[in-house]
Amino acid sequence: MSEFLLNPLSEIAEVSVGQHFYWQLGDYQVHGQVLIMSWVVFGIIATLSFVGNSNLKKIPDGLQNFNELITEFIRDLAKTQIGEEEYLNWVPYLGTVFLFIFVSNWSGALFPWRVIELPSGELAAPTNDINTTVALALLTSISYFYAGIKKKGLSYFKRYVQPAAFLLPINVLEDFTKPLSLSFRLFGNILADELVVGVLVALVPLIVPIPIMLLGLFTSGIQALVFATLAGAYIGEALEDHH
Repeated sequence: MSEFLLNPLSEIAEVSVGQHFYWQLGDYQVHGQVLIMSWVVFGIIATLSFVGNSNLKKIPDGLQNFNELITEFIRDLAKTQIGEEEYLNWVPYLGTVFLFIFVSNWSGALFPWRVIELPSGELAAPTNDINTTVALALLTSISYFYAGIKKKGLSYFKRYVQPAAFLLPINVLEDFTKPLSLSFRLFGNILADELVVGVLVALVPLIVPIPIMLLGLFTSGIQALVFATLAGAYIGEALEDHH
């Protein structure tokens, strides 16, 4: 009991769902299949970016046109959630989060990674692992604290006693529930989608799973949009001036 109280984060970090392919890095075990798939996702994003921007034209076409469309979409999202004065500084973060989640979700929904055998566990979308979604949620929490403190200094913490001091516990609790809701919403939706498709493929392997897979592609994109939108909203809230 005393060990848990002294180091509760190490106990929480051991929480896992399903079987995993573990790598030993020093004294720590990491989920190898998550790192493999994360690098695959990074590789896909980097390849599309370099190919699309390698030969820029005044009138974009092909992959350059697609890349510019994505960039404008993320800029508009950031401007809507954060505001015109501050949004440009946060376009890279929101864009990175959105693209990583989007490509991760679609890679899990489109490609049959399970046919690649591992010593234990199986390949799947990185967002299918609770550790990935918690890390993304914590990065978002750090980001909006950084945004608020950088702009307002220590006076940022006055928000906890606004509009009334008795709301302090509720305002503090809100900052704990934000990363929880972000992480578990994304993890739960992606895990449930892959489980449903897996069960249907096992039971009825031909036609029936196709509509479910198409629905999974749609919901995967929506989950990336929801996460990026909420991240932008939290950052915008931290930057907002309270009077």
